[in-house]
Amino acid sequence: MAKAYVFTRHGGPEVEALVDREPPEPGPGQLLIAVRAAGVNPVDYKLRGGYRRPGQAPAALPEVLGSEAAGVVARTGPGVEGFAVGDAVFGSTLTGGYAEYTLLPVAIAAHQPEGLSFAEAATLPVAAATAYDGVRQLALPAGATLLVTGAGGGVGGNVVRLARHLGLRVIGTASEGKKDVVESLGAAHVASGPDLVERIRAAAPDGVDGVFDLVGGDHLRAVADVVADRTKLITAGGKQIVGELGGSAVARARDAATLDAVAELAAAGVLRPHITATYPLDRAGEALRAVETGHALGKVVIEVGA
Repeated sequence: MAKAYVFTRHGGPEVEALVDREPPEPGPGQLLIAVRAAGVNPVDYKLRGGYRRPGQAPAALPEVLGSEAAGVVARTGPGVEGFAVGDAVFGSTLTGGYAEYTLLPVAIAAHQPEGLSFAEAATLPVAAATAYDGVRQLALPAGATLLVTGAGGGVGGNVVRLARHLGLRVIGTASEGKKDVVESLGAAHVASGPDLVERIRAAAPDGVDGVFDLVGGDHLRAVADVVADRTKLITAGGKQIVGELGGSAVARARDAATLDAVAELAAAGVLRPHITATYPLDRAGEALRAVETGHALGKVVIEVGA
């Protein structure tokens, strides 16, 4: 038996539990990995609350929390090529990352580059890959100005890093408490709150060429007014309303090629994850609360003992 942190029904934190369960069996094209680290993301508590991604099957309760993980291949399923037992890997999980063992589909898995820790690799499939996909989607030329909302979070920090690497000028909105973090990444900080648009216009008097939103809601509605070309308005935080604003959701590739690309950028230091807190598996609930409050700096990671 192995430990896993699950939700037993849809709801809030009260439906979570640490349980013993048999490790899953790898099917065709799948890797069973001994998890060493799992990234914590807002989508984790949204899934617990009943959200399902487009095309995703209903939850098979109890369901293990977590969407991304890194670890060591313990077993390979039929037809797997390019991976072997003992390889250090990371990817998007089929059976949840908050566990001692999980399955990765080889279609969304990659080898962990040397120089990157398991904790760092575990943050790449969601936060870094979302940033990579969105910046590619915007396709802004060097010298253009990009506005990033929620720039102090896990995805936002990677957007800023990648945009700066590509020669963009970046303005990042975040709370006043995240000012130092946003500026350390190379962005001009604009504090969230009332009169946000006026502060953005003051920071970018010539306007902005693109918006990468990670907040959604009224924040997204407000910043939509600062970009003239709404095809350059994308969001990972307000997918339900972005269409009415003339923008679009971040188009996620979710493939091994993207993970290989972000791994290379991480190894080069461009997308080096900013991990601000780590928790053991038996404190997974605390890790998720840290993200669920909406105030976490950078990335929160659950580390699983070797």
